[in-house]
Amino acid sequence: MNKIVILAFLLGSIFQAQAGEKEIVKATLNEVTVYSQGAQLHHRANYTVKTGVTEIIVEGISSYIDAKSIQVKAVGNVVILDSRYSLYYPQPGPVSEDGIPLKIKKDIALLEDSLRNMAYDIQEIQDEIDVLNVTKSIVMNNGSMKSQGRVNDSLNFLKQAVEFYTLKVTEINKKVLALNKRKNEKINKREGMEERLENLRNYQNGNGLNLKNNNPIPRVIITVSSTEPVSGKMNLSYFVSNAGWTPFYDLRSEALTGKINLTYKAQVYQNTGLDWNDVKLNISTNNPYANKTKPELQPWYIDYSTYRVEATKKRNLDYNNAPAVQSEAFNMGYTFNKDAFEDIPALTANQFTTVVQQLIAAEFKIDLPYTIKSNNEQHMVLIKQTDLDTKFKYYSVPKMDKGVYLVAQMTKLDELQLVPARANIYFDGSYIGETYIDPTSMDDTLNLSLGKDPNIMVKRTLLKKDSKDKVIAEKRERSFAYSIEVKNMKSIPVEIVIQDQIPITQNADITIEKSDLGKGGNLDETTGLMEWSFTLKPKESKLFDYNFKVKHNKDKQVNL
Repeated sequence: MNKIVILAFLLGSIFQAQAGEKEIVKATLNEVTVYSQGAQLHHRANYTVKTGVTEIIVEGISSYIDAKSIQVKAVGNVVILDSRYSLYYPQPGPVSEDGIPLKIKKDIALLEDSLRNMAYDIQEIQDEIDVLNVTKSIVMNNGSMKSQGRVNDSLNFLKQAVEFYTLKVTEINKKVLALNKRKNEKINKREGMEERLENLRNYQNGNGLNLKNNNPIPRVIITVSSTEPVSGKMNLSYFVSNAGWTPFYDLRSEALTGKINLTYKAQVYQNTGLDWNDVKLNISTNNPYANKTKPELQPWYIDYSTYRVEATKKRNLDYNNAPAVQSEAFNMGYTFNKDAFEDIPALTANQFTTVVQQLIAAEFKIDLPYTIKSNNEQHMVLIKQTDLDTKFKYYSVPKMDKGVYLVAQMTKLDELQLVPARANIYFDGSYIGETYIDPTSMDDTLNLSLGKDPNIMVKRTLLKKDSKDKVIAEKRERSFAYSIEVKNMKSIPVEIVIQDQIPITQNADITIEKSDLGKGGNLDETTGLMEWSFTLKPKESKLFDYNFKVKHNKDKQVNL
């Protein structure tokens, strides 16, 4: 029985000794996945453990780590038992009877001795400078140099005096300059020593010590078990909040190619306390802070309300009559001739980007090393470049503007995994302006206005002879007639859409009569929007006439 107890005690002692094994390793940051808010940091570390249970202490991680997000994978014949996050506060070392660390006291004494010796060195240099300055003053104030007293005015004497003056003064100046340089170096070193001494004295006086080695060190402690000595690699990942990216786009169009090129960029920032040096960068459209829980419907109980039915009906009526936001979609289609280019373009960063489709987000893996400092500065990262399926058409609204605008219609944008963001617009190398791309509020088509074309002219004229205002019985009848003329001064045919409008009303006492718009004309009865869509040949003109008539009570005013 006693032998069994002794054996159990020995086994327990061995296990405790093995469980107390610790190894501190330095992790290397090699990959970062940046989300719209936050980032996932991936580290690698090498480890070596003995038989039994070992705590692998990983340092070199961010202090902004989310402890709940820690993930650990290891290569080697070990079992990962546990992982946890902790902060380690370095200790200054052994302390004396008064509670002051012995190292602090020793450092203070050494610094005080060094500062005394430094003062002697600086004074010695200053003494040499003073002697040289006096010597220089004697040479410069000598009567021979200033033509005072008995001066031998022979040419040889003058030549020797000038040569002596030049040589001596130059030599003195060089020595003074070198001594001043040495003196400044000593003074700078002394200032650093004085700052260090002040910190140490503050610590000694109980005012705290601002030393880098006293800052807490973030650690991830990984407990592993092994039946044999093992060396291997370990992958550690975790989430941090002090990082993110914002999207930005460039839209470039050229008349020669007739295409729109979209450049998808990310402005990445981070303040995680770690510099991302030559890391593999991934850009994800996921937002870890967005709600991930599906809403649940609860039973919907109804009962008689205490409110009056009339009030409820009025509220519903007001809601139904609220103005709706109207959106216009244009049908476009214009093609340009494309010339071939023999120049071979340089490689761009988007050629190293792989798009990984995930269930709820897209991730762009960029196979290029990036370095991003931990200073919250914006760093532009190129995600993707692509030529969009584009059609071009000209639009004009002569009632509002006499210009004719070239509009590009880009399709299949839903395949690019875009997120809402601002976009710069460039046409033929010139900056046009800025727009906003919002894939969440549009279909797979984006309409982009590229500006006016001065070679297409449009004119809208009120035909006064056909526009009348008369009263018949109790009604006032007002007629309006317009003519729209379009001319193509370009050397190529163009497709044009002309837009105008007639008034609409919700008052049954007001009636509106409209004319036939002719071939190619369409009228939206709900909005009153009229469109003529046609192709205009080079140097060709077209004329469109339309009119409408408004009848209303002669005693009431209608603004037209």
